[in-house]
Amino acid sequence: MSSKTFEVPNISCGHCVMTIKNEVSDLAGVQRVEADKDTRTVTVEWDNPATWEQINDLLVEINYPPAAN
Repeated sequence: MSSKTFEVPNISCGHCVMTIKNEVSDLAGVQRVEADKDTRTVTVEWDNPATWEQINDLLVEINYPPAAN
């Protein structure tokens, strides 16, 4: 299983958190999604067939792109 915690600057409210959790959870292979509006961080745990590229692409598509590291 893979896991990654990253910053999402566009998180501003609980609606943003729920949107991210609902959309990312729908990807096959995603095991857990946690988001925090106060720290603007998201933690995702996933396994095959999900990939970080798919998760990143989805977040960009729904207008919550991860901050560049």
